[in-house]
Formats: sequence, C-alpha cells, structure tokens
Amino acid sequence: MCNKGVKVKGVEIKNKALELGYLACGIIPAIEFHEYTQHLDKRINKFPESKELYEPLYRLASPAENAKSIIVCIQRYNRYKIPDCLEGLIGKCYLFDSRIPYSKEFRAKTEFEEHLKINRINFLESNIPDRLAAAKAGLGKIGANNFFYSPNHGSYVWIDKWVTDVQLDYDPIQENIFLSECNNCQNCVRSCPTKALQGEFLMDRGKCITQFLSYPKEALYQGDTLKKETWLDAGIWLYGCDSCQDACHLNKDKFIENEMFPLLADFTEYLKPENILEMDNATYLSIVNPRFWYVGKDGLWRWKCMALRSMINSGNIKYHGYIKKYCDDNDLRLKEIAQWGLTKIEKANP
Repeated sequence: MCNKGVKVKGVEIKNKALELGYLACGIIPAIEFHEYTQHLDKRINKFPESKELYEPLYRLASPAENAKSIIVCIQRYNRYKIPDCLEGLIGKCYLFDSRIPYSKEFRAKTEFEEHLKINRINFLESNIPDRLAAAKAGLGKIGANNFFYSPNHGSYVWIDKWVTDVQLDYDPIQENIFLSECNNCQNCVRSCPTKALQGEFLMDRGKCITQFLSYPKEALYQGDTLKKETWLDAGIWLYGCDSCQDACHLNKDKFIENEMFPLLADFTEYLKPENILEMDNATYLSIVNPRFWYVGKDGLWRWKCMALRSMINSGNIKYHGYIKKYCDDNDLRLKEIAQWGLTKIEKANP
C-alpha cells in the first residue's frame, strides 16, 4: 500500500522508541549495503570451504524494490544475570532473547510496531544486515569481531529494524562505521577458540561455534570426516560463544546488572549437558524447542551432539558414563562423536 501524503516526523518516532525503553533509534533511507557484499566477497575468497554458508546472505544487501526508509532501534541485554550453571555454556544473547513473547523487550517492540501502524507506517518483507544498518544510522560502530557496539553498553545489545515504503525524516548516513579502537588490538582474534576470526572483519563461518547448532552437517563433518580438530578447539560451549566479546576491552565491566530474565531460572536445568542427553523428544518439543524454536522441531539430536562435545572437552570424569552410553546409540552421528570422545578420554587416562 502506498502512503503518499503521510508525513510522520522522525523525532516523533524516536521519542516513542525511547519512551518504550529502547536505547536509541535512527532512521535512514533504504540504501544498498555495498560494504556487506564486499565483505562477503572477501570471506568467500579467504574461506572457500564455507562458501555455501555465505552465498545465501548476498540477498540481505538490497532492501525491497519499493523500500524508502529503514528504522533501526537498539536494546541492551547486559541488565540480566547469567545463571551460574550456564556460564560459558550458552551465549548470552541466546539466554536473553528479545524475541521471547513474555520478555519486556518483545512487548516494547510490539507496542512500537503498533504505534507505527497507527501512523500508517507499514513494514515490508525485507531483511537487511542489521548491524550495518545500525552503524549507518549513527547508533554505534562495528568492531573487528563483526559485532555492533553501542557507546555505553558495548556489543551486548539487540538490534530491531523495520523497512517501510514511507518516506521519513532521515539521519545523516554514517560512512565511518568501524571502531578505530580495533586498529591496534587483536584481542578478539586471539581469543577465538576455533580460529574462525582471522583478522579484522574476517570470519570463517564454518568454524564459528555459534553456527554449530544451526548448521550441524557443516559443523560436524568435512566431507565424510568428523571435524575433530575444530570440535576440540570449541571447548565446552554448548550453544553460541561469547569468547571474542568477553575478550574485548570495550566490553569490560559492561555486565553490571542483576535483573532476572523472565522464567529463565525455571529453564536452566534443562540446558545442562547431562539433562540434554537424558532428554526425550516429548520434553524437547514441550519445553526446549518453544524457547529455541529456530533450531527446529527435529533438533534434539543437534543439542545432543553439542552436549556430547561439551562433555568430552570438559574432561570431567562425571560425564564418562554418559559418553560411554552413547557409544552404542542407534543414531550413528551421536555414536561416532561418543566413540571419538571415549578414545580421547582413554588416551588421556591410560
């Protein structure tokens, strides 16, 4: 639907966003993100083995044909307390997910969208690179680890964005979008467990721990061979990884709040590696999958792969019984990982 004649001032939109708890809001024209395409080209050239993971992302560089404006807002998740039993196991942004309907961040986004709709600002089905959009809108800058950084809360922020066919008041488009502090610092690169980060703004997506649960085939195997070296380097991370963010000096002391994320305390027991391995499909579908719906309803085997790897790499003797049990599992994928792990344990404890 065309909205000719509708003129909503940018300041009204921004004030509403701030009123609802967003840290900041920016509005820019619906531009082509040429930098995104250029960085994808560089990564495919550098990491041809991960080409299949990068190629689908090219479509994000171009907003919908009739798009006129992009609205970008940021929220912070560094207000929430990390459960002790999940520290170093689950990436923070997956624990505190603004897409969860019972979170206040989700409610803020919903109310903001209702405000836009009341003003006849409709959204287009158009995905775009949210970090680049936020940086172009002047809300912060991008670090060498590829994360977006807000001035006061580091990289521990969520980004919401909307593409619309309505022309709005625009902020100046920022061209200097990368953090100058990264020029003489390689902390994030050095901290990357699997060496997925190999220089400023260069990342091998096939080795990034965060991708393991999303792309299990590529994470598990190189051809028909188990990626043993990469899995060893991945350590005990179960889902996601915060190593490069936690190593960044710009994130120092940024997690300072102790607010509890809704219902997380009741959920943490299910995410312990031993409980994942003992989990049946009914429990997965009723409890875990609704919280991590993007892994898929058939994703329990993926979680079990990650749990086995985490246990094996932990070296903790309390997990040996679980690993041995899966050496005879009917799922050949789990069986292979468990047998590899048992061999590793036996070599370390002759």
